[in-house]
Amino acid sequence: MSTIETAPLTAERWPDFEAVMGPRGGAGGCWCMLWRLRKHDYDAMKGAANRDAIRSVVEAGPPPGVLAYDGDRCVGWISVAPRAAFPRLETSRVMQPVDDTPVWSVSCFLIAKTHRRRGVGVALLEAACALAREHGAPMVEGYPVAPGRDGYPDTYAWTGFDEVFRRAGFREVARRSETRPIMRRAV
Repeated sequence: MSTIETAPLTAERWPDFEAVMGPRGGAGGCWCMLWRLRKHDYDAMKGAANRDAIRSVVEAGPPPGVLAYDGDRCVGWISVAPRAAFPRLETSRVMQPVDDTPVWSVSCFLIAKTHRRRGVGVALLEAACALAREHGAPMVEGYPVAPGRDGYPDTYAWTGFDEVFRRAGFREVARRSETRPIMRRAV
């Protein structure tokens, strides 16, 4: 595999984001809006409405995440923003705030099937931390799955795997569920 390059998602890179999301918009029309909307709003917006909503977020700035490239092909995406941008986290029993630190949250990964388990996730986390730091974040936080020995289907691990976060320098700071740690990295 060639070297993975990363770039923040800006309006100019919108076609690359659409390409990596695919015709269904990621996981069934999510377009990476699941955590940005309360449940009742999200349920009403699947598909084109979510695409339009995330496009508005991109156009308003700052970049809501980072794209990964293998040559000219976009092969990955990670969403990162201040925790307040993700109101759905407020209602999660497992992902409640650990403390008062003003964290930026990694809420979602999407990596092309051809590029999974090849280091793209670590590259995206590194770039997400850099983006958060550029915008004044002291800490980046994620909510990966920790599947244990039984494994876990990649398609359901849109919040990432704990091992990928560890390889990117994150450490576990809380665990309210057997399979869902909260991990952080100072930036």
